[in-house]
Amino acid sequence: MIQVYIGLGSNLELPEKQIQAACKSLASLPDTVFIKCSSLYQSRPMGPQDQPDYVNAVALIETALSPESLLQQTQLIECQQGRIRKENRWGPRTLDLDILLFGQQLIDNERLTVPHSGMKQREFVLYPLFEIAQELILPCGEKLSDLILICPINGLQKMTV
Repeated sequence: MIQVYIGLGSNLELPEKQIQAACKSLASLPDTVFIKCSSLYQSRPMGPQDQPDYVNAVALIETALSPESLLQQTQLIECQQGRIRKENRWGPRTLDLDILLFGQQLIDNERLTVPHSGMKQREFVLYPLFEIAQELILPCGEKLSDLILICPINGLQKMTV
């Protein structure tokens, strides 16, 4: 079993419920144990600003699935929760599940890049990740605690549910 961190985001159709439903779906994956999920965080959209704010979280699972199988499963969950992939990469969505870290593996192919590209600059990834893994060291050797020190909060707010 490998520890995997998954970023969750939603800004359509009751985002808090979308995140909760996604966590339940992750917990029911084969050969997978759901360990925990961070608090929910509200963040500004990365792309066009004429869309609702996002709700974000990071989940920790342990899985025996391969990275490719897990990617297939997470995309199926997105689809089941109404995600429609459009050309606008940064547009609104019911659910976005990103494999952030897959143990200490480095993966770079046409379907999957792990560690997730850009995660070291994204407050809506780093702060929820830090909440559940303060001692984490990324595959590149950087400490998550060091990245938090230089990452602007950019309006990110921890939600009270």
